[in-house]
Amino acid sequence: MFRWDRNRGLDPQTDFEQIYRNLATYDFPWDFNQSLSFALFRTYAVPSVGALLDDSGGFDDTQKRYDDTVLLLEQPLVGGFADGDAKAAIRRINQMHRAYDISNDDMRYVLATFVVVPKRWIDDYGWRAMTYDEVVASVHYYRTLGRHMNIKDIPETYEEFAAFMDDYEAEHFSYDAGGRRVADTTLELLSSFYPRFARPGVRWFSRSLMDPPLIAALGYKEPSNLARSVGRAAMATRAGFVRMLPPRLRAKRFERSSRMKTYRKGAVVVEQLGTFPGGCPVSRANSDDGDRTAPAVAR
Repeated sequence: MFRWDRNRGLDPQTDFEQIYRNLATYDFPWDFNQSLSFALFRTYAVPSVGALLDDSGGFDDTQKRYDDTVLLLEQPLVGGFADGDAKAAIRRINQMHRAYDISNDDMRYVLATFVVVPKRWIDDYGWRAMTYDEVVASVHYYRTLGRHMNIKDIPETYEEFAAFMDDYEAEHFSYDAGGRRVADTTLELLSSFYPRFARPGVRWFSRSLMDPPLIAALGYKEPSNLARSVGRAAMATRAGFVRMLPPRLRAKRFERSSRMKTYRKGAVVVEQLGTFPGGCPVSRANSDDGDRTAPAVAR
């Protein structure tokens, strides 16, 4: 079976969980991991999101925050939304987010990045393009997740998600010292997954893949044309290499990954993941923003 046949015959309207699971754990596990990390960088460039993350103190232990976020989001990916661990993970995310006053628009924006950024990443750097049905399936997957988060007015198509994300960034991207601190600690964590001697190069390479509006909003120095050319060439080389590999026969899961360092493998208790904030909500939304509920990622 060729890798690009894995989702053939599945209906994106009804089989979207399986289609998205195949994409994220078999066909594009590295690409999805990287692109979703870059999606989070985009959220840090929105001051109402980046400053809240900094104020919450959750990035005092960046490795744990990273592990908790990925492990919680992995539960519905692996088991489906009806699975008991998936329901427990979504409850945990909602419990954490109810401690903060977050606008519905910010939550829709975070959800939009999870739909749009991976698709654009794979368009640019993937070993093959996503099919039309796979894009539709990813939209249904995140619309379902958004409904479980009680997010309102969720876009219905990929095009609507993309337009909303682009418009939101054009209006809200700007520098915030808290968002920059969160971006720096996240970039430091991601580089720590590589040998020490390679870490400065990993940070340099990561910034070379960030688009100019994101670079400007985070206050990073604009990469040189040479850096951007090297970054694109390296990604094209990787895509060509991966294209020649045989199909992946075992799903790649974060819980079994060496990048997960906070918990012992096989001993993750979903109900104990994340933070347990108490006290009064931290307000980062205007009082006239309308409904508040939980955003689509673990903060």
